[in-house]
Amino acid sequence: MSKVLVTGADGFIGSHLTELLLEKGHEVRALSVYNSFNYWGWLEDIPQHKNLEIVNGDVRDPHYCKEITKGIDTIYHLAALIAIPYSYVAPDSYVDVNVKGTLNICQAAKENGCKRILHTSTSEVYGTAQYVPINEEHPKQPQSPYSASKIGADAMAMSFYNAFELPVTIVRPFNTFGPRQSARAFIPTIITQIADGMKTINVGDLSPTRDFNYVKDTANAFEVIGNTNSLIGEEVNIASNFEISMKDTLNMIKDIMKSDVEFVVDPSRIRPGKSEVFRLFGDNSKIIQHTGYKMQYELEKGLEETCAWFAKKENLAKYKANIYNV
Repeated sequence: MSKVLVTGADGFIGSHLTELLLEKGHEVRALSVYNSFNYWGWLEDIPQHKNLEIVNGDVRDPHYCKEITKGIDTIYHLAALIAIPYSYVAPDSYVDVNVKGTLNICQAAKENGCKRILHTSTSEVYGTAQYVPINEEHPKQPQSPYSASKIGADAMAMSFYNAFELPVTIVRPFNTFGPRQSARAFIPTIITQIADGMKTINVGDLSPTRDFNYVKDTANAFEVIGNTNSLIGEEVNIASNFEISMKDTLNMIKDIMKSDVEFVVDPSRIRPGKSEVFRLFGDNSKIIQHTGYKMQYELEKGLEETCAWFAKKENLAKYKANIYNV
């Protein structure tokens, strides 16, 4: 089995991917963003493993990136700033982490001769669907500073494939959800407030549709893409080929949790008109064609597992359900 580096391993998808790669027998170097508390984020929830090496640092530092990519076969590059509302407040940070961080990882991979680099994109780069289902040829639309930074990061990664034949694949997950997801995301925000006993919850626009994918499916897709050489130099969606409105998703969560909560639209939580992505509905035919990938979790099953995880006292205690996260 290969030696792999997971950047952003302390985050939501990264921690699940780290677990899966360990289960598959890989040696994993997991990057957790440096902090003086020596806190490893969601890697704290993963049992110690003989094949797991946790390192602390920052992808914004090119010298550090060169060091941690030594001896690595495959890089799963997930480290990024991802909160859309916060990108309105601090756009410069998104360029530093998402664009320059990707440049640093690609340059380090090139210098150290890494065999595969999977760069993580996002369905937000497509913006509101011009047609559905959205395939990889869909135009990119920078409807927020976050999506603009990811479009830039994708282009940077692909430039290394074109200019230097770096074995890059652009992996584009649609709306991933599940245990450990950030409180700034739509689904955990609702679940944690219901679990905390709230009877009225403020929400934004509930009309947009999303293509939701359970995190274990997303992690599995990353792993199979990493083993598929025909996807080198390609962009590939991780999608369910299904869309559902935010409103219908809320009601599904409400039913699963047997709640009588009321949802109230808060105008302050509505994105600027030209910035809202009103429709996401991904085409997953490419990943199926190249890898035989098959989803294991329908939306309701994934939501049931997610609600059950957040409802546990020890997990709910890690979230501040009464604070609105940007």
